[in-house]
Amino acid sequence: TGSSDPYCIVKIDDEAIIRTSTVWKTLSPFWGEEYEVHLQPTFHSISIYVMDEDALSRDDVIGKVCITREMLEEHPKGYSGWMNLSEVDPDEEVQGEIHLRVEVLGSEGDRRQLRCTVLEAR
Repeated sequence: TGSSDPYCIVKIDDEAIIRTSTVWKTLSPFWGEEYEVHLQPTFHSISIYVMDEDALSRDDVIGKVCITREMLEEHPKGYSGWMNLSEVDPDEEVQGEIHLRVEVLGSEGDRRQLRCTVLEAR
């Protein structure tokens, strides 16, 4: 139909911890949702899967972006920029990108805060 019913799943080290609401019939979704998650100091990656909800069959994976511990170490004050969606299924073509801002904020005791904002997608 030329549109999607997108939602996102956020995984930390392959464990799903967040599922956004579905935005119906759009290729430019806006969620406006905020979540607070406590990362273990030993985490390896945060993955954001962009999904297409399908009422009649299994939901499709549009693609994903991955923020790794190494990426955060390369950008100790944070990162802002467009990241291409990468494939999850090698048989599926992936199109799209997400503009992310990742900020490493001040510490609370022995914990650092990480803020990840999805600014826009296309």
